[in-house]
Amino acid sequence: MTEPSPDLAAAVHALMPRAQRELAELVAFPSIADPQLGLERECQAAAHWVADALRAEGLTGVQLLDTPDGTQSVYGELTGVPGAPTVLLYSHYDVQPQLDEKAWASPPFQLTERDGRWYGRGAADCKGNILMHLTALRALRESGGPALPVNLKVIVEGSEEQGTGGMEQYAIAHPELLTADAIVIGDVGNFAAGLPTATASLRGITEVSVEVRTLAGNLHSGAFGGAAPDALAALLKLLASLYDEQGGTAIAGLPADQTWPGVSYPEDRFRADAKVLDGVRLIGTGDVADRLWARPAVTVVGIDVPAVIGSTSSVQAGAKAKVSLRVPPGMSIETAQDALVAHLEQAAPWGVQLTVTRLSGGHPFLAETSGPAYEALGEAMREAFGVDMVVAGEGGSIPLCNTLRTLYPKAEIVLIGVEEPSTQIHAVNESVDPEELERMALSEALFLRRYAQVWQG
Repeated sequence: MTEPSPDLAAAVHALMPRAQRELAELVAFPSIADPQLGLERECQAAAHWVADALRAEGLTGVQLLDTPDGTQSVYGELTGVPGAPTVLLYSHYDVQPQLDEKAWASPPFQLTERDGRWYGRGAADCKGNILMHLTALRALRESGGPALPVNLKVIVEGSEEQGTGGMEQYAIAHPELLTADAIVIGDVGNFAAGLPTATASLRGITEVSVEVRTLAGNLHSGAFGGAAPDALAALLKLLASLYDEQGGTAIAGLPADQTWPGVSYPEDRFRADAKVLDGVRLIGTGDVADRLWARPAVTVVGIDVPAVIGSTSSVQAGAKAKVSLRVPPGMSIETAQDALVAHLEQAAPWGVQLTVTRLSGGHPFLAETSGPAYEALGEAMREAFGVDMVVAGEGGSIPLCNTLRTLYPKAEIVLIGVEEPSTQIHAVNESVDPEELERMALSEALFLRRYAQVWQG
């Protein structure tokens, strides 16, 4: 076991109280980039907070970029190290909606320490990763020696969670802005707390909305029920056709038997991570890692139906749902969306009027893990955690990754972060483990030092 660099480790540890204070400030902004919620000012305030933090660390050229989707990304740089590589650090300040606020044990936009964790929306995804970046840079400056051994660029996006592609479009229009030798995507996490992990695979995503109509208007279920076609029942029957008897994805023409070649995910561990209730079986077949990282996965993410409270005894004339399809590397999202649309159109029951609307998506990503950045990252993580780094997949999507790979094909892209399974990102009671944040900040600081050394041979 390699002992951590004492200067950097001590510097990171000393910075943790500041990281907690600043994460509390950042979490306090309900920066949800959904125009229907009217939180544009909160998003702008969060963007300005990030910009001020970058300026305070000495970054130059700090600016708020107006992206085509109406949101702002924050950019800054610190260059001028001759002969050193350029590293781009990425994260995002926008967050998911808080969902049911009453289900939170503490206010979602008030960072709250409880049972050794820090709770709040965005505490892990992805404001915790912003603090990971900031703490790593501060530790390098305060630990003696060269403050920054690489040329640095930082980009913090404002609409990643909405998937509207603002930063992707901006990068394509300004390809010189983010050019780098290595790109660190701070928007994932370790396979388990305390187990350093590089994420090498991301599923893509494609979505559609599905609307079923059967009647000119709702009808009394007593007078017409049993013969009048119920749009809600038709929609439920249609959505159920997307799954086989084991709950696995069963979209006609879409293979769902791929296998994951890397680290396995024991079922009992997954059940604990996902907090599956006693007696409830997992869906699908094969190793859990196959289901999460190598195969397509369909999910009904929203449905428009009458609420139970206030509902009437009526046959529904119309119903609508939003369907998400995660797409593994090696599968085209266009092909996957075509198969999903064709399946829905063919499976619609009772001759209902069906409207399927194609929504935006993002391509899957598979990293190349044999270059100097991964070598440096493995050494840095081993030093910070005391155990070897593993390479895992991630079922989620980060559309910007493929844009960056297309723009900068020679750049190595590494994905790390503080979002281990217990963080419950996108759910109520999201949290971050401060020890994980500390070790990941140390890993990144060590990586920046080591990468400069590996680069120079």
